[in-house]
Amino acid sequence: MSPARTATSRRRRAASRPGSRFGRWLRIGIAATLGVLVAIGISRIDFNKALKEITLPLRHDDIIRQQAAEKNLDPALIAAVIYSESHFGGGESSAGAIGLMQITPRTARAIARISGGTTFVTSDLNDPEINIRYGCFYLRHLLDRYGGNVVAALAAYNAGTGNVDRWGGSDLGVDQIGFPETRAYVDEVLEKRGEYRDNYAQDLGLAG
Repeated sequence: MSPARTATSRRRRAASRPGSRFGRWLRIGIAATLGVLVAIGISRIDFNKALKEITLPLRHDDIIRQQAAEKNLDPALIAAVIYSESHFGGGESSAGAIGLMQITPRTARAIARISGGTTFVTSDLNDPEINIRYGCFYLRHLLDRYGGNVVAALAAYNAGTGNVDRWGGSDLGVDQIGFPETRAYVDEVLEKRGEYRDNYAQDLGLAG
């Protein structure tokens, strides 16, 4: 037998040894396990992203950032109001409020008049940019009216200025809100503001 054939025979015998076969299957098993772990990791990322889209959606963040800067508002507060009003879905409520920030045509016409708008029509409220712009204008107006008191401004956004004036105006606290549904609304907006700050700081321009 030639030296070359003898060497080949030795390699074949070595490859057929139990230890060699075990090593090969071990490597295959490790590779398969790593593949599964990578797939699980990717799936978990996709799942978490999808879950956040359902439980805490954020859309039109470019408009939110622009309006927050223009009107000196917290973008997380704007996002939280949109979430509580429409879950970023828009549409029209049974009370006739329209769009992402659920603005009534009457309020929108008053905003248009105060802000100098001359071509406003009710259907404009279905436009996300116009709706958010009008909603932010009104929110800024309410904050100014109540000396920066966020609780009073949010309560007025939900229940009207007349009720808030009766409940305490600029000194209003959550516990003094007269309507349970308005109190729950304010609590929700404040809670969601924190969640938007925690989960979407970069999207909302809050990340340092």
